[in-house]
Amino acid sequence: MDKTIKLAQCAIFVALMIVSAYISIPTPFVPLTFQTVVAVLAGILLGPWYGSAAVAVYVLMGLIGFPVFAHGGGFVYVVNLTFGYLIGFIAGAFAAGLVSARGKALTLRRAVVAALVGFAVNYLIGIPYFACIWAFYMHNGELWKAIVVNNLLYMLKDLVLCVLAAALAVRVYPLMNRRSLRLDRRGKSAEKKGGDK
Repeated sequence: MDKTIKLAQCAIFVALMIVSAYISIPTPFVPLTFQTVVAVLAGILLGPWYGSAAVAVYVLMGLIGFPVFAHGGGFVYVVNLTFGYLIGFIAGAFAAGLVSARGKALTLRRAVVAALVGFAVNYLIGIPYFACIWAFYMHNGELWKAIVVNNLLYMLKDLVLCVLAAALAVRVYPLMNRRSLRLDRRGKSAEKKGGDK
């Protein structure tokens, strides 16, 4: 696949990460947000390296001061309760990309497994980070209650959204790669003609 196209696709996902940080749909239980889904989709659609790189660029932008996170930006964000999830987005995108890249075609089954793996990796990093900041920095209330209220309800929401995202990825993946294959073929055809001269 043409590297220029991949970089353009990465830029799109950086933009999607920024936009999804500010989208919050109120529900009776927890707000409906989409960053976990976007990170997982980045891994599935772009692959482990480009997908995680796109999310890493987003996180880096926030750390150097751009207000791209849900509550602003800056290096001080590392002591935010949810910063572990930002790290988890990078690792989750990489993990989802590794799983989705196994095999020639992206099947629904593989996409669902990839999404669930990315989801799990995100929370395996996010919850312990949340617990550490809560216990050693905030000292505010009972830890287990904070984990249930601030993590487990979101986990159920993200679990459902990730499965839906997997179904979307199966639809989008062929379209993204079809465009790239066309350009690759044109490039190879042009090289062949140039070599025949």
